[in-house]
Amino acid sequence: MASDPASGPCTQEAYVARKPKVKLTTADRRKLERQVAKEAAPAVKRMKSDLVKTLNGMSGEFAGQPVEVIKPVLQKRFAQATAGGSITDPELTEYAEEISRGGSFH
Repeated sequence: MASDPASGPCTQEAYVARKPKVKLTTADRRKLERQVAKEAAPAVKRMKSDLVKTLNGMSGEFAGQPVEVIKPVLQKRFAQATAGGSITDPELTEYAEEISRGGSFH
């Protein structure tokens, strides 16, 4: 990154740490949040669909298997389906139990 004479070298960390110079009104902030949510909605919908397909596929593949066998595979596939997302251990266990029962997700 370039250097900013007023504040020194511009590293990514320094850039992220700076306070924004534009102040938004509450109405503008709400409008921006709605627009971001609107723009993100299709990607979130696709991600959810991918995750449901992954979970249902695992139900067919791992039905009857022990939860401890399912959990590491589920954790890896969850991260793949959610672009690197993570899942808590209690959630992981809950989903693995449902997969072991051969349950379905929607």
